[in-house]
Amino acid sequence: MTGAAGATGTVRVTGLLVSDVDSTFLTQEVIELVAEHAGVRADVERITEAAMRGELDFSASLRQRVALLEGLPAAVLAQVREVLVPTEGALELMRRAREAGWVTALVSGGFHEVIDELAASAGIDHVVANRFGIRDGRLTGTLDGPIIDGRAKLDTLEELARSHAVPRSRVVAVGDGANDRAMVQAAGTGIAFRAKPALREAADVVIDGTLMDVWPHLEAAART
Repeated sequence: MTGAAGATGTVRVTGLLVSDVDSTFLTQEVIELVAEHAGVRADVERITEAAMRGELDFSASLRQRVALLEGLPAAVLAQVREVLVPTEGALELMRRAREAGWVTALVSGGFHEVIDELAASAGIDHVVANRFGIRDGRLTGTLDGPIIDGRAKLDTLEELARSHAVPRSRVVAVGDGANDRAMVQAAGTGIAFRAKPALREAADVVIDGTLMDVWPHLEAAART
């Protein structure tokens, strides 16, 4: 688990906010942005959509998508970082949450090499994501380390709640795809944001607008 910023320090921990990244904290899917540089974006998009609908095993689909990127210069990752677009309200949400004593975390099926810089600038406390295999300045088409799938997202949420002594009622999780289902169900307030049907049916709250309007749900959880 990587800390992208300092912990909440002496501020009393109010709760835990955990968010997915691709198509949740960001408007984009990071692997699709990388795939565009390799000329395989359409193929990667097709696999991503099927995985987010729950039609494909996430881990197998991720390996399949990453394999299509073999040989791509790792230098393109810097170009991808430059075009990231946070979802409307996402950065403000994280800022307000931390000021109110919430521990903030991003858990992503995406990649540390792309999202860590943005997370650090946003003051996110924890980032958990995948890592590209890189050798001699090029992507190997494999992953370096364990895959962050639905189970890993759930484990991260539970580990952070324990380590920060946050009760379930004050844990809020936000996601959009099938691989977010377990963590959304485990949270005191599980939010499906512009989500696929596989997640919508499992969530306590469904948000369909373009604004990441989660703050009222943090306020409600803080009163529990």
